[in-house]
Amino acid sequence: MRLKSGLIIGIFGLLVVLLGGYYFTFAVTFLTYFALLELFRMAEFKGIKPATKTALVSCSLIIISTYLEVNGILEKGISNATLSISSIVIFTWLLLQPKPGKIADIATSIFGLFYLGFLPSYWIKLRELDSIVASSNYSGNGFSNYNNLTGFNITLITCLLIVSSDIGSYFIGKKFGKRFLSPISPGKTIEGLLGGILCSVFTGVLFAYIFNWNNFVLIGIIFGIIVSLMALVGDLIESMMKRDAKLKDSGNILPGHGGILDRIDSYIFTPSLIFYTILALDYFKVI
Repeated sequence: MRLKSGLIIGIFGLLVVLLGGYYFTFAVTFLTYFALLELFRMAEFKGIKPATKTALVSCSLIIISTYLEVNGILEKGISNATLSISSIVIFTWLLLQPKPGKIADIATSIFGLFYLGFLPSYWIKLRELDSIVASSNYSGNGFSNYNNLTGFNITLITCLLIVSSDIGSYFIGKKFGKRFLSPISPGKTIEGLLGGILCSVFTGVLFAYIFNWNNFVLIGIIFGIIVSLMALVGDLIESMMKRDAKLKDSGNILPGHGGILDRIDSYIFTPSLIFYTILALDYFKVI
């Protein structure tokens, strides 16, 4: 069952990355919506009462407005404005409840907005990189040396690096792992971390070469290290929250895989750092 559901998830992911546009945006919105429900469910196990409905709507609006913004349908800055306004709405909502919200309620709600709204919106910016380059809304923000760097191939390679890092860390950690990495996740080892980085770097260099990027070895190494480390951070952050809530999985919607958040935790912190790394590499004329 685990293998079957994993295969379905992989095919679904590849399909939406390939299609891009509204399909990719809808997929990101769909996944983060249910992941946020799981996050707030964990919070409720701790007696916390976040502004669930308001945050769910707000996160979806942030992701959708990001897509509309980078395609020139909305003015630049609308997605950031959505984040700010949503935060104010959440504060107001909790304030107006019959029993006013506590600090934990406010903090969890705003954290959810950032964690599963703002950060995942960078997947839209990566996939719509072509539109960002062509859009006058983003003129002067880099990409002057845009070279074979399309939204499709940068999104695909980022996803492949996460997968290869997970595979490398699992098998190498299982075979050679001796030194524990963190008490948050006892199954992770330093050897597994290094194995994941090596697999991610190898995959990065390989696909940077296939996509014919300038300085493909350097870019592959940089991307491989960043993605592997950020995937690990995402994994550990979610493990920390589950440990605090005394839960094994964030949910049970995926047979053999737990919840949606269990599957996408490695994908949350990665896109924003990759996006700004591309900007930096372009600025220094590496790409």
